[in-house]
Amino acid sequence: MEGKSNSILRRLIPGLVFGFVVFLAVILVGDLRDVKDQVIGFRWGYYPLVLLLTLFNYLLRFFKWHYYLGLVGVKDYPLPQSARLFLAGFPLAVTPGKVGEALKGVWLKKETGLSVSRGISVVLAERISDGLGVLLLSTLGVIATPRYWPAYGIVLAGLILLILIIQIRPAALWLLELGENLPLINRLSGNLREFYEGSYTLFRPKAVLVAVSLGTISWLGEGIGMYLILLGLGVAPGWATLSSAVFVLAFSTVIGAVSTLPGGLGAAEVSIAGMLTLLLGLSRDSAAAATLLIRFATLWFAVGLGLLVWSFSRKLLFSGEERNQSA
Repeated sequence: MEGKSNSILRRLIPGLVFGFVVFLAVILVGDLRDVKDQVIGFRWGYYPLVLLLTLFNYLLRFFKWHYYLGLVGVKDYPLPQSARLFLAGFPLAVTPGKVGEALKGVWLKKETGLSVSRGISVVLAERISDGLGVLLLSTLGVIATPRYWPAYGIVLAGLILLILIIQIRPAALWLLELGENLPLINRLSGNLREFYEGSYTLFRPKAVLVAVSLGTISWLGEGIGMYLILLGLGVAPGWATLSSAVFVLAFSTVIGAVSTLPGGLGAAEVSIAGMLTLLLGLSRDSAAAATLLIRFATLWFAVGLGLLVWSFSRKLLFSGEERNQSA
């Protein structure tokens, strides 16, 4: 069993190594000594508030996760157990392409009996509703900065098109039937139909409205956290700084997600540092320091919480490997 858990942990190694490389690259964007001075001079009294806002983000996203579970048939699932699975999924975000997040479907089957395919549909719905939420937060910033319109429009159109295809049952079922005639896909036809039925339920209009509303408010919390980071680095307070901070955090989240890089590593950092320099005129050293501080308070804080849950829930590590070996 120890070997099985080690196998899952090894999946995280590429993302963790890549994260360290990105960490060094962000520092080297500016002068090493100047970035260090910026971080040391940060008003650390703001940082607990930033972490609380990150926890606020996680809390609302957990409510969305639990709401989704109810929609796909997981009734009366205890909140502590649901929260354990939700938090345990955080480290999986730094697996290549975030494919490790499919393990949440395995965990749900073991814990609740929900099919793996329907569990994975919950993971997909989480990602899409988060994407729509941060896109909404980005709207005013994109209007004020037209250079971001193409990326914004492509991502928004892609998400809306995917939801429409899922909700137009004749078209979706036709595509499934078409896939069932292909040699490699026909063996997965049952799983694909289970996945589709879960997705169809999760993307009904009411569910989308609830999920995107929760996602927008939750990610606004992290945007305000970005604002506090800027204040801690000495940036002047005000509406312009706040709106820019929310836009930078939201749009960099979009860029990181569509990059498919582990945890958005590299893509998100470049976006944050670049937009802070462009929109607020921060020096490269200040932008690098702000990028490091917000990523530690968001991505790496989440990974740390998830690994803590893993240390108390070792059965989760075993179950994923058992499922893979039997596949």
